[in-house]
Amino acid sequence: MSLRVSADQDTGVAVVTLDRPHRLNALDLDTAAELTSVWRTFRYDDTVRAVVLTGAGERAFCTGIDRDTEVPQPPSPYMMDDPLLRIGPKANDLWKPVIAAVAGMACGGAFYLLGEAEFVVADETATFFDPHTTYGMVSAYESMYLAQRMPAGEVARLALMGTAERIGARRAYETGLVSEVTAPGGAPAAARACAEVIAAQPAEAVQGTVRALWAAKEASLARCLAQAPQLIALGNLPADRQKELFAGRRAGGFRVR
Repeated sequence: MSLRVSADQDTGVAVVTLDRPHRLNALDLDTAAELTSVWRTFRYDDTVRAVVLTGAGERAFCTGIDRDTEVPQPPSPYMMDDPLLRIGPKANDLWKPVIAAVAGMACGGAFYLLGEAEFVVADETATFFDPHTTYGMVSAYESMYLAQRMPAGEVARLALMGTAERIGARRAYETGLVSEVTAPGGAPAAARACAEVIAAQPAEAVQGTVRALWAAKEASLARCLAQAPQLIALGNLPADRQKELFAGRRAGGFRVR
């Protein structure tokens, strides 16, 4: 199993931990399926009233899809299989609050998860970036999710700068991506403290509020996401060229702002 799930019935808080630190908590197909299963299980568990989502280790919250994962695609720009489309709580019709706790890197496909969390708590080590353009890929779903949280210019800069620049925790807080910054290692505890407060409120009122907040943005987001497959199919370089660019990457070479 590449997820760890624990639940405290006294507080009503569950903690979901991406547990692939040796791969910087990158998501393979098994992890994606486990996330889907966990969210759908929580729908039927009244003892879980709030969730903290975090990553194992200190280096990364999540670095998107594992580069070794092979995802065969239909030969058409109108059909695309994206294994990350169902990894978030909202995609699985879960309307219990989810708080993300981020340490280290959060990049690429991590934004599918952060985009469906109610809010994000990060420690001072957290950095956020989107490598897609550097490796010849369109940042579609990721940018669309980020555009629901951050000013358009900040999303554009993050997406277009690729691996050359990362947003630090403080800048993420200033731009609305993060709601609280903690000392190193403090994000899970801070997120859990928030989750415990929320879980102590009447569940019906909390879940109705979560649904209302999502309703405020889901119509525009749905229209955006519907265009993503074609944009990716038209703009992505061939897979072998993407692999060449990824293999040629060099350590460092980025600034944090």
